[in-house]
Amino acid sequence: MKRYPRRNRRMPRRFPPNPNKRTMNRNPGQPEEETPEEGLPEEPKEDEIEPSPEDPDALAETEEQEAGEGEEEGDEEETFDLEAQIELFRQQIEEEPEVSAHHYNLGEALMELGDKDGAKEEFERALQFDADRSLHSIIHFSLGELYYDSLISGIQSTVVKSSVGLHSAHKPGGSITEVHDDDYANPIREYESALQHLSHLKADDEFVQYISQNTPQRISDAYYKWGSDLLDKSRQIQLYGEEVPDVKQALRYFRKTMEINPHHSQAKLMINYAKKMLREGWQIYDEYGFVAKEIPGSG
Repeated sequence: MKRYPRRNRRMPRRFPPNPNKRTMNRNPGQPEEETPEEGLPEEPKEDEIEPSPEDPDALAETEEQEAGEGEEEGDEEETFDLEAQIELFRQQIEEEPEVSAHHYNLGEALMELGDKDGAKEEFERALQFDADRSLHSIIHFSLGELYYDSLISGIQSTVVKSSVGLHSAHKPGGSITEVHDDDYANPIREYESALQHLSHLKADDEFVQYISQNTPQRISDAYYKWGSDLLDKSRQIQLYGEEVPDVKQALRYFRKTMEINPHHSQAKLMINYAKKMLREGWQIYDEYGFVAKEIPGSG
């Protein structure tokens, strides 16, 4: 058995809180920095003076200080940044409850935090307030990611990739015994909606490029996962009577994967395995080496 890898799902930076607002002073209540008069060079501050390259001790000290500052900043950002962003997004929603981007941003942050239910609610609110559908594409993409992450977090995260054969030893609980279609259809539906609304997406080019390049791969992965889980289900130790139909359905999903991504090497391999299973049949052995289940082939 081989664990299905989680994907790196990081999207580009979130949308700005409100692109129509521009804050000139980031620290209200404090005076703006004075701009030096035109034509007069600004006098450097003491901590901005660069050490002379002829002074190696000064250079070494400066590098150590910069390294220390970088570590401190990284630690603080890792510890506080997500919580601070969530609080900021909630405040923005209080001020402008019908701005779709605020709900999308909060949903993304909650998903990073692991609050999938809260993230789903915010994404659905974002769709509700996105009247012109200018953000529908990216919201549907994030919903697809949420559904897919939920799919691979349970027993379905363990799938057969390269160990599928005609003979296999199983222990009870060691394979998938149920495959619920909605678990796979939901992310595929959201990804397809992301592509359908892509032409209406009003966002930076990096968002448009990210969705257009990654969504087809996401859909092909979901079909591959669906087929792999059906194949694994057919190899469970209990005889449930739908083994052959499940393998045939798995074969269709592997072919669908190849239609979307012709270079999907694992799907190509699984197509050959599924064909062989249907042609020759397969046996499942229990942990003691006895045949627990035998499925005849079509010859």
